[in-house]
Amino acid sequence: MSLIIPQSYTQKLLPETTELAIKKIKHSFQKKLAQALCLRRVTAPLFVLSGTGFNDDLNGVERAVTFPVKSLGDRKAEVVHSLAKWKRAKLGAYKIDPGYGIYTDMNAIRADEELDNLHSLYVDQWDWEKTIHEEDRNLEYLKDTVKKIYKAIKETERKVYETFPHITPRLPEEITFIHSEDLLKEYPGMTSSERESAAAKKYGAIFIIGIGAPLSNGEPHDGRAPDYDDWISENEEGYSGLNGDIIVWDSILERSFEISSMGIRVSPESLRRQLEIRGCTERGNLAFHKKLLDGKLPNSIGGGIGQSRLCMFLLQKAHIGEVQASIWPEDQIEKCNNAGIYLM
Repeated sequence: MSLIIPQSYTQKLLPETTELAIKKIKHSFQKKLAQALCLRRVTAPLFVLSGTGFNDDLNGVERAVTFPVKSLGDRKAEVVHSLAKWKRAKLGAYKIDPGYGIYTDMNAIRADEELDNLHSLYVDQWDWEKTIHEEDRNLEYLKDTVKKIYKAIKETERKVYETFPHITPRLPEEITFIHSEDLLKEYPGMTSSERESAAAKKYGAIFIIGIGAPLSNGEPHDGRAPDYDDWISENEEGYSGLNGDIIVWDSILERSFEISSMGIRVSPESLRRQLEIRGCTERGNLAFHKKLLDGKLPNSIGGGIGQSRLCMFLLQKAHIGEVQASIWPEDQIEKCNNAGIYLM
């Protein structure tokens, strides 16, 4: 995605008012999310030790920001990409019962991001994780959880409208579920991002099921690390995947807009299969993976919900830099300024 400059863009809130609106959205949404999913807040790390397997490997090619720790004999630590695996270990450490879970503010630095309207070096998410029973590892449970999250988003959108009536709600009443394989069949010849945009524009809000496993064309819809979401197990629809992304249609940028990625987490069996598929079975020797393979971690479902992404969408901004402070290329700042898009 390259920089998009919407035609005739006008800020709906001045920067000072935007700051107040961001606070309101974050306070309101995290409260609704915690209530909907029975979550309690915990403190999270900004960095973890390298070589433990606790950091999120994303697509396996992104470089983590690393630094030596003097007091540990210059052992390397790395800034988290997300807390996908750390949260599951924390559920086990706190012995949290099925049906309950945790959430936290996750702050990350992703140095390899291509900077544009939606992507920043700085990533802020509500990372959440919930303990589940073995019998909850199914598509219906995943869908039910998505509906609860979507309802919290809708209620927060309504709160924004009540405070700022000129920012009218855009989301449909219901979110539409569609498997990535069905998306491929419906929009043949398109790239995965083009398929996402076509479906998001048609339905307004979608949850794309099955991110990571190869589709009938031999390619996955999008990348997913092999050691947190379960993307290989067959679901009730006969397709692979117990995970997915919440995507909405953004009428400002006129494109699909991902708000969350989430999924039921790998079992020991699906972890082995996914590590084999990705050719990285050596990860099985890392601390996190050994715990999981030995059956010492609980079954869980979890995900991340972009804080700046949600604020950007609900406040109908054109660039994520309008709702968070980060670093941007000089030419991007200039183009945005010329279009009335003022980055923090």
